[in-house]
Amino acid sequence: MPTAPVGFDLDMTLIDSQDAILGSFAGLAADTGVAIDPAGVRSRLGIKLQDELAHWFPPGEIDEAIRIYRVHYLTLLAPLTRVLPGAAQALTAVRAAGARAVVITAKAERAARLSLESVGLVPDELVPDAHGPEKAVVLKEIGATVYVGDTPADMAAAVAARARAVGVATGSFSAAELRAAGAADVLSSLTEFPLLYREIAI
Repeated sequence: MPTAPVGFDLDMTLIDSQDAILGSFAGLAADTGVAIDPAGVRSRLGIKLQDELAHWFPPGEIDEAIRIYRVHYLTLLAPLTRVLPGAAQALTAVRAAGARAVVITAKAERAARLSLESVGLVPDELVPDAHGPEKAVVLKEIGATVYVGDTPADMAAAVAARARAVGVATGSFSAAELRAAGAADVLSSLTEFPLLYREIAI
């Protein structure tokens, strides 16, 4: 019998996209004259682009802000995105157990696919445009029993879907914050995931 799928967040879980994201917001700020605080953006990494832009632009200007941001992001994505330690090995460990590795991310599909391609990661499935409770719905639909992410929202989604919440403290949140949100395990990096997964996949 195949092992149940494992879900992975993308930004700051599998890839370090901070420089590309913050650079794109800096470009957007320069093009529009709107002051955007990078610390505020960094504190919310992982939410949908339109939700982040709502912190800086009125509703009627968000669509144009998205267009401008994406012009910058698609330029900066390849040179500034880096794979996080252990990411490739984590996907390999899931496949070795006979399971599918599914990336579930708030990123739009094109940006997510290009981000994965730029660092050479190939999941078995990609589910874009999902954040918070939307990730819980996806996890239930695919029957995932584990979800790996770097934010409290990721942990809450896993708990809501009755999947094991595995936190990785490679983003903006501490191990304590991830545990408070429901993480059953917190890793310092994905290099620790294969050993943990061998234990929990039995």
